[in-house]
Formats: sequence, C-alpha cells, structure tokens
Amino acid sequence: MVIAEKQTKDLLTSSKIGRYAINPYIGCPHACKYCYASFMKRFTNHPEPWGEFLDVKRCDKKIDLRKIDGKNVFMSTATDCYNPCEAKYQITRSILEQLVDSNCYLQISTKNKLILRDLDLLKRMKHISVAMSVNTLDEKFRHDMDKGSTISERLDTLRTFHDNGIYTILFMSPIFIYITDWKAIINQTKDFISEYWFEDLNLRGSYKPVIMRYIQENYPQYYDSYRRIYNEGNRLELMDMDREICTWCDAEHINYSAYFHHENVIKTEVNKILGKNNK
Repeated sequence: MVIAEKQTKDLLTSSKIGRYAINPYIGCPHACKYCYASFMKRFTNHPEPWGEFLDVKRCDKKIDLRKIDGKNVFMSTATDCYNPCEAKYQITRSILEQLVDSNCYLQISTKNKLILRDLDLLKRMKHISVAMSVNTLDEKFRHDMDKGSTISERLDTLRTFHDNGIYTILFMSPIFIYITDWKAIINQTKDFISEYWFEDLNLRGSYKPVIMRYIQENYPQYYDSYRRIYNEGNRLELMDMDREICTWCDAEHINYSAYFHHENVIKTEVNKILGKNNK
C-alpha cells in the first residue's frame, strides 16, 4: 500500500447520491474487483493499481453543521470510510465526533466490521442508518472479489446495530446474476435487517474484462449469459431477475428499495435513498 497524507480544504462535498458526501480517503484498500469508484484514478494521477494506494485526508476546517441541518449526508461515495487504515488514522471517527450533535440524516455504507468501534457515537445521533454490502454467502466468492470483512463478520455487525436500535440496510450490491443467491441472503438476515437495497452488477471501464475473465474461468456455465448481457447489451435476463426479486419481496412483505441500475440511484429522490423518514 502506498499511503500519503494530504491536506484538503473541505471534507463536505455536494453529491449526486444524497445532498452531501464525505469521503475521508481517496482510494480503498478493500480493492473490490467491481468497484465503480476506480474511475477516481483518472483524476488523482495515481500510477498504482486500484486498491494499492490510499490518500488520507487532513482538514483544518470544521464541518459547517448549519449547512447540513436537515440534509442527507452520505459516507462514503468513492471510498470505504472504514477501510482497514481507519483503525490507525481515525479520520472517520473524528468526523463523527463533529456530526454527533448535528441534525443531518447520516447514511454510512461500508464493508468492514471496524464500524463497530464507533457504536458509541452512532447511538447518540438523531438520524442514522448503517448499510453493509453483502452480495453472497459464499466466503470463497467474497474473498475473490474484495478484501473487506468476511460475510459472517458483516452480518454480525448488522445484527449488533439492529440490536442497538439503529436502522440497518443490507445493500445487496452488486448482484451477480445466477451467482448471488439473493433469496438465501434475505432468508438468513431478515430478522435483523430494516431494509434491503438491490443493485445489479454494472460492468464498465477497466474492470469489465477482469470480471468477464473471472466468470469465464470460475463460472463457465454462466459465461454465455454474461456475454449476452454485458457485451451484447441484451438485458432480458437481468430484467427477469429484477422482476422476480421484487415480486418475491412483495409477497414476503420485505422492505426494500430497487436500485437495480446504478443510474437509478442517482435519479431516485435522495430522501428515499438515505432513509430520511427512518426515525
């Protein structure tokens, strides 16, 4: 890992996902093979592969709590604010210490159990929801795709937050068609999940051939389907799966939001995305 501390003028930025975003870091050691945020390399000029660099943001300016009063704040849109280096640098915790008495609607999304460290602060917040990304119950597949916490650790984390009265979201993203057993994930977790979010796999940019090669080598029985969907643009199989998920969730009275396509997350009302009415 190439780690550098860099000064920034303001931690708070406007965002298409929510009203405001806070990204305490640039880059992410979780190194998800399918990470859309890898596009950041175009703007940061890092020569290292995605997942092998991290810029730690230092900021002397305090967050303007008046600016975010009653507004949605998303942590984070282009990094994981609880990547393993947070244990040392504690940038995220220092931000939460500023936000703890604010009236913002804070949404935190992560793949790391490290968020449990800050349970004391999160329990004090007026409006908080915690999302954990889970797209498989197969630990080998998870290990192949990212360096975040194990699946069991993520589920235990969500259960702990639920038991402490915090709104929990299982972000099933990205869904790998024919590989992600979405029904099994829901059945195993529905007792401690407040809401499910669904997002299909989006393949674009430099990671598209990486994923396609992985499917061909590890799931050759599905490769033709992936080729039709992601190379030829025939989304019929995806649409059938999306409808099946929604129909089943409706029948089972599962609380969910369908953001199957990434662009739908951008277009959806931010209050709904960030659960403004959760508390």
